[in-house]
Amino acid sequence: MSGRAQLMWDEAVTGYNFGAGHPMDPVRLALTMRLVETFGLDRAVRVVAAPPAGDSTLRLVHRADYIAAVRGASADPASADGSYGLGTDDDPAFGGMHDASALIAGQSVAAAEAVWSGAADHAVNFSGGLHHAMPGRASGFCVYNDAALAVARLLELGAERVAYVDVDVHHGDGVQAAFWDDPRVLTISLHEHPRTLFPATGWPEETGGAAAPGSAVNVALPPGTGDEGWLRAFHAVVPELLAAFRPQALVTQHGADTHFEDPLAHLAVSLDAQRAVAEACHDLAHAHADGRWVALGGGGYAVVEVVPRTWTHLVAIAAGTPLAPTTPIPEEWRQEVYRLTRQSAPRRMTDGREPRWRDFEDLGYDPGDRLDQAILATRRASFPHLGLMP
Repeated sequence: MSGRAQLMWDEAVTGYNFGAGHPMDPVRLALTMRLVETFGLDRAVRVVAAPPAGDSTLRLVHRADYIAAVRGASADPASADGSYGLGTDDDPAFGGMHDASALIAGQSVAAAEAVWSGAADHAVNFSGGLHHAMPGRASGFCVYNDAALAVARLLELGAERVAYVDVDVHHGDGVQAAFWDDPRVLTISLHEHPRTLFPATGWPEETGGAAAPGSAVNVALPPGTGDEGWLRAFHAVVPELLAAFRPQALVTQHGADTHFEDPLAHLAVSLDAQRAVAEACHDLAHAHADGRWVALGGGGYAVVEVVPRTWTHLVAIAAGTPLAPTTPIPEEWRQEVYRLTRQSAPRRMTDGREPRWRDFEDLGYDPGDRLDQAILATRRASFPHLGLMP
């Protein structure tokens, strides 16, 4: 391993733009990169702009007819075919949609190639993590599933076991679907309960197809779950599973929409807890995957207050130069925020929280607690498949 970290970035990814008023505002990407640069993190990593994913790469996950439909809608948005999930409120067609989507996918695929080849220990693509796209349909603001494509590319390169951990507030349904019957891939998703949030999937009982029982793990968190519960659930499930599965590479999705200020969901997680999970994923990659770590972005719709800080912490952790939570945010970035959005920017890289959690193994569980019920439901459904005690 080289010990280097790689950041995938091409300014053109901000062309992934569903239009004014859509929650997936590309300014969140631009502001994240500007914050990365303001802290000098672009000098602590190797910044690489990869080419767009070609059709042969996209077909590792997506159907040829769907790719053709995206191309058609990209050339003529008015002709978008709703049967492919295009031209909907969630995924309105826009000019250049194929090119922008393929570019984001190309960054994640190149990140996977870098960590597998040893060109980098860790690679980050915060423009990626578009985990809802299905093989033949756009869904949930996602056109091409770059996360699934990164996993598929690792398998194509020879990986025998790849783990995917998704901490977005929404279930990582598209990645789960792509590898439902593939025992080489373990997908783990922690998300708000499907009763209360899109895409209404991700129940504990979803544990993989007949050809790969136990390959999918889902933790359905009660609405209102905050730092302690979120971290408790993560540490009660993810480390044991990774230790048992022994992945050769770890792909993680770091949607920032678990945050208490996010307008589209109902968890109450702080920036500081999100940072703690990013650190945990980094440590788990070294403990169980020889350091091979591909870290992706995802959802997150508090585009000034939350997303840039969370993903800048992610880049800093991958670079081996983590930022202290109390680090002041330079005034130049705050001025850039105001110039682009007319919003006031945060002043520090913290929400002022000190994340702690009760350890599941040491302190046991409370059968009357909704969070512990969720943890136990997941462990009972999934752990025996990997030879673990619930």
